[in-house]
Amino acid sequence: MTTPDLAVPAGPRAPRRRRPTFGGTAKYVSLVAASAIVLVPLLVVLLTSLKTEQEAATTGPLTPPGNWFNFANYLTAFQEGQMVQAFVNTTIILGVSTTGTVLIGSMAAYAIDRFEFRLKKLVMSLFLVATLVPGVTTQVATFQIVNDLGAFNTRWAAILLYLGTDIVSIYVFLQFIRSIPISLDEAARLDGANSFTVYWRIILPMLKPAIATVVIIKGITVYNDFYIPFLYMPDSELGTVSTALFRFKGPFGAHWETISAGTVLVILPTLVVFLALQRFIYSGFAAGSTK
Repeated sequence: MTTPDLAVPAGPRAPRRRRPTFGGTAKYVSLVAASAIVLVPLLVVLLTSLKTEQEAATTGPLTPPGNWFNFANYLTAFQEGQMVQAFVNTTIILGVSTTGTVLIGSMAAYAIDRFEFRLKKLVMSLFLVATLVPGVTTQVATFQIVNDLGAFNTRWAAILLYLGTDIVSIYVFLQFIRSIPISLDEAARLDGANSFTVYWRIILPMLKPAIATVVIIKGITVYNDFYIPFLYMPDSELGTVSTALFRFKGPFGAHWETISAGTVLVILPTLVVFLALQRFIYSGFAAGSTK
């Protein structure tokens, strides 16, 4: 009696190589082009900041410097540009503004989500309309109000204008507050807590991801803003990092190596903070969009 031949199982097939498609190639080409558009100017600024005055005037923008450790331009920009005072002013304005934005934005979102009141939909519509109005069209009235308050040419001018929270912050907080069960509010009220206690003890501690997102976005916006500090704080002692960099155009108008060094000093803190905390931005937006 003959035994039937057993079929030998075939080995795993080698995965087929996908042929590159036009769509896939165009996607990577566009990504490389977008990265080059962002990174090449930064590279030019970095290389220029390390060059001497003669090298900056005679060499190309992408030509490496003769000495990669030439930090004399940074020292000049730091001392002559009053960067210490600029960083102090920026830190004060940034700290007060972001703290106020978090408190005002979270309180507004808490009131909108947890309370029913007349014209609630109208209030939300007005928030949206306000974001569509260009800020430059209201600057005359805004300037008169700031001047009448006696805040012109003080740090309070920028702080008061930044404290007006934006609709993005309110919506970020709204998405997170809507994910918090109302039963927690009701349990706290049964224990005798009032509305502010519920907000301060329950709602606000659970908004940490949203707070991190708002702080980063608002902080970068305030740090990079030039228009408000330049218009409302013209005194040189009140310069922020953006206006201090702009003042280089006077005594250092033709010294691009010094201007580039000042630019790197301004960009570096923002870049470090963003790279360290970028996961909070992405996770905050992703979580807020799915709640």
